[in-house]
Amino acid sequence: MAVTKSKSKRSQKSTKKSQVDTPSLSIKEQLAQKRKAAQARKELISTITTVTFVSLFAGLVAFLVSDIKTAVPVVLGIIIMTLCYKYPLMGMVAFLIYVPFGGTITYYIGNSPILQLAKDTFYFPALIAIWQACRRQNLPLIVPQAIRTPLFILLGVCLLTLLFVNGAQQFSPPDSGPFRQANNGIPLGMGILGLKVLIGYLPLIGCVYYLMKDKKDFLFISRLQVVLILICCGLGIFQFLLLRAGICEGTRYATGDALFKATLEARCYVGGSLVYSPDQGMIRLPGTFVAPWQWAWFLISSTFLAFATGFSDPSVIWRLISLGSMAGIFINAVISGQRIALVLVPVCFVILLFLTGQIGNLKRFIPIGAGLAFLLAIAVFSNPTVVQERLDSLTSRWAASPPQEFIVQQFEDSLRSSNSILGNGLGRATNSARTLGPTRLIETYYPKLLYEVGIVGTLAFLALVSTITFVAFKTYRSIKDKSLRTYGAALWVFILFISYNTYYYPLDVDPVAVYYWFFAGMLFKLPEIGKQEKEDANPQQKNKKKRLQLKL
Repeated sequence: MAVTKSKSKRSQKSTKKSQVDTPSLSIKEQLAQKRKAAQARKELISTITTVTFVSLFAGLVAFLVSDIKTAVPVVLGIIIMTLCYKYPLMGMVAFLIYVPFGGTITYYIGNSPILQLAKDTFYFPALIAIWQACRRQNLPLIVPQAIRTPLFILLGVCLLTLLFVNGAQQFSPPDSGPFRQANNGIPLGMGILGLKVLIGYLPLIGCVYYLMKDKKDFLFISRLQVVLILICCGLGIFQFLLLRAGICEGTRYATGDALFKATLEARCYVGGSLVYSPDQGMIRLPGTFVAPWQWAWFLISSTFLAFATGFSDPSVIWRLISLGSMAGIFINAVISGQRIALVLVPVCFVILLFLTGQIGNLKRFIPIGAGLAFLLAIAVFSNPTVVQERLDSLTSRWAASPPQEFIVQQFEDSLRSSNSILGNGLGRATNSARTLGPTRLIETYYPKLLYEVGIVGTLAFLALVSTITFVAFKTYRSIKDKSLRTYGAALWVFILFISYNTYYYPLDVDPVAVYYWFFAGMLFKLPEIGKQEKEDANPQQKNKKKRLQLKL
């Protein structure tokens, strides 16, 4: 009886203590909250009504002047930009969702170069709103502080190239300079677009840092990305099955060189250009993206976050969903026909096992490893011919053109083609700028930078990404929470890998051009989220230090 009474007293004390720690709201405060919520709903309805009216009017004008294919993007663009500016958090989430489906949506609406930039209708309005909020509250948009100096140096070098190289090309006679031809394009426009491609998404670091306020927000973003991976991988497998069943012809009935070239005419429901010539052993699938290369790098980059969520998410259900997404990544790495994905996806998975320490966590590793091995075994035994074809393609390609020799050759070509210390002009080797003028195809990243901005600009960019990588490592090492530490390790390995990768140009195209900066912002916020979790668990040890919190 005495023990029971003492326990009841302790429970009453703890209940009273919790009531003191979390006092209930007064009637006046509850009414104020209700008024605020009602005002927010009224404001949202008013905004949607006004935007819809204006966009429909603009769409009607565009339809009368042009056609329906012009009117639809105008209507959608006005609605999206206004809502993303008004609600930047919603805008950034919509931006993240749109990125993996951008290629599919682009070709359903219409094949226009302008639609390739449709994702920026989500990004730039939200960025402007966040920048304005930072100015009002005296908060820096560029975080962490250590990256500002190398960023400003790189920006200065790029502006010099834009002014003295692109500007000189703009106003020089068409038969002079390195681009001697009747149509020299719009060099200044190419330069502006090239600068946007180079560092235009760097502010995502600050945007994500401020918008992700606590662990709940972090888990929402990581789980959302896992769901997107699962959906995209499912669509990739569906695309392969349609081609294999003959519902989509692909390029199997083409002749000559067309059997080996990705074309938009061979498109199969989702994504863009593809090659499917099974009799020739030639398969290059784009998944949900515009081109097969982008799909390969989506699979590679997705490995990192899917791995972290699979091992560290607090929910068993979400760990199982992540297991499914990882299986989807491995299967698509084989059936997509992309050799780089076939090599790097399993390599990155093994590297993550060691660098995050999860290989020693038998409690988590054995169930996930066994489950993943079981799913992959089913896929392999049901498609042994496909697996063998992909392995044969990989070994023959490696023997014919070793990657290291190809990279060295690209460096030598760029050095021979550099006409000044500031390079040949921003955008001159950027694929997305080809509609504004003649561009050169350089299939490796740092030789491409060397060609565009010269040795000074290339070194400045290396200084920037090296600083980001170093600060990311220090940030990951400072995380005390074990689950968040695994996330931090996975994101840091991704940043390290992309920062110094020069094979192909993933930092120039979706999705890596977005994910690199987005994941960096997530990583830089993790230590603060970990401290916040610790303080919530121990209110007495609450840190009085002011945090960088943005109020929108």
